[in-house]
Amino acid sequence: MYIPNICSTFASGMTVLYEDNHIIAVNKTCNEIVQGDKTGDTPLSETVKAYIKVKYNKPGEVFLGVTHRLDRPTSGVVLFARTSKALTRLNEMFKSHEQIKKTYWAIVQGCPKVPEARLENWLVRNEAQNKSYIAKPNANNAKKAILNYRTIVRGENYTLLEINLETGRHHQIRCQLAAIGCPVKGDLKYGAKRSNPDGGICLHARKIEFIHPVSKEPICITAPIPEDSLWQQFAASC
Repeated sequence: MYIPNICSTFASGMTVLYEDNHIIAVNKTCNEIVQGDKTGDTPLSETVKAYIKVKYNKPGEVFLGVTHRLDRPTSGVVLFARTSKALTRLNEMFKSHEQIKKTYWAIVQGCPKVPEARLENWLVRNEAQNKSYIAKPNANNAKKAILNYRTIVRGENYTLLEINLETGRHHQIRCQLAAIGCPVKGDLKYGAKRSNPDGGICLHARKIEFIHPVSKEPICITAPIPEDSLWQQFAASC
C-alpha cells in the first residue's frame, strides 16, 4: 500500500508534498533553483532548511541532502534527504535508474506522429551552451538516452504527454521531444515558438515512486499541476 501524500504550504509559498523523519518532498516552481549556483538566488534547498528549522524548532544548522535536481524552468516533485543515512541510500538508488521511477508530464507543440513510443538517442552535452544535441553513437562523449512517452490529451495546437525515463541525461526530455518535432511549450532553447509568461517551460515532474530508504515502505508522491490555464484545461480533460 502506498503511503499517502502530505500536502502543506509554508509561509514562503513552498508546498510540502510529503515528509517524515528521513525524507521530505516539495513542489518546485519553474522559477526556483534546487541548489545554489552563480546567480546567487536563494535555492529551494535553503527554503526547505528554513521550513524544517521553524517547524521543528531546531537549534543550529539543519541537515538537508540534495538527492537529485530539476532544471530551473521545470516544475514538480523534488526529493530531499533529512538524514545522512537516507542521503547515502537515496544517492545509490538514483544512480541505478531502476529503483526510483520518475514520471513527467509535458505540454508540447503539435502532436507526435505516433501516440506512444520509446525514444532512443545518443546525446552530447555542450557545456558552454548548457544544451544537449542528438549525436551519432560514436561521437565523442555521446551518452545513450532512453525515454518512453504516451499521449494523454491532444489539443488543437498542443499535446499533453506522459514521460517515463530509463536514463537520466542532461536535458534529455527537452532534447528528445524536440528531435521528433514536438518541443516543450515555452522551451526556446529547444525550438519552441515563444516563451511562457512566467519564464518557465511546460515540463512538470508529476510523480516519483520508490521504496523508502529506511522504512522500506513503498512511497508514491504526486505533485499538483501548475495553475496555468492551459495546464488546468488539459487536466480537466484527463
